[in-house]
Amino acid sequence: MSEPLLRLTIFMAVLLLLLSWESLRPQRPWQQPRGRHLLTNIGLLLVDVLVQRFTLGAAAIAAAVYARQQGWGLLPLLPLPASLLAVIGIILLDLAIYGQHMLSHRLRWLWRLHQVHHSDLDLDASTALRFHPLEILLSLLYKVLVVMLLGVSPAVVLWFEVLLNSAALFNHANIRLPARWERPLRRVLVTPAMHRVHHSVHAEETHSNFGFMLSCWDRLFATYRAQPHDGHAAMALGLPQYRRVLGVRALLLQPFRATPKTAVVRRQ
Repeated sequence: MSEPLLRLTIFMAVLLLLLSWESLRPQRPWQQPRGRHLLTNIGLLLVDVLVQRFTLGAAAIAAAVYARQQGWGLLPLLPLPASLLAVIGIILLDLAIYGQHMLSHRLRWLWRLHQVHHSDLDLDASTALRFHPLEILLSLLYKVLVVMLLGVSPAVVLWFEVLLNSAALFNHANIRLPARWERPLRRVLVTPAMHRVHHSVHAEETHSNFGFMLSCWDRLFATYRAQPHDGHAAMALGLPQYRRVLGVRALLLQPFRATPKTAVVRRQ
């Protein structure tokens, strides 16, 4: 199976599984018609795919191939088995994504792009698809630099992308996990409940829980917040300045428009 087909097959399988799970056992009711919400986020994904198709495409894997050919990177310098280097590579790539995510909240011009993702008034698996194409391109450039610095193999990049995409779909999902599963799982992975805090309307919660796959980085760098102040059932999601549903066109233009007046979202 080719690399693009493998990624697409796993992505679609995980997405369909989580969409079905959300329908059967949602954590929260949707604030907008679910079909419209799904079409908006998938529509933005299709724009992202088209932009990537005609620009950087599979740049991260190409960078891994080129770095190997040139003998670049830090990991190949370590006298360790290939399997262990692969594990270390995936862990370090996840750390790099944590750092990128934190910067997208800290740097004003990146935050304007990243607000497209956070302006979703609902949180479900489709929210993991909701990114501005310029943010996607900047993310690809960042990954290229990290891949070439580390010198990870193309196979590691491929499997990291598969794991990261699956983790993002999972931790955005509007699913209810029993506490006896969620608590131990959270010690290792970012769970939907943990990431839901990150999508809170309150700034101190929005700017926390930056991890996408491994949960250790937030604890290590003191950005971890265990629970939302208002509780998972009552908490408001999104951003205080974007309290109405936005379509694909509005989302594409959002970073270039003046920020609307902030609405007051009261704590429960």
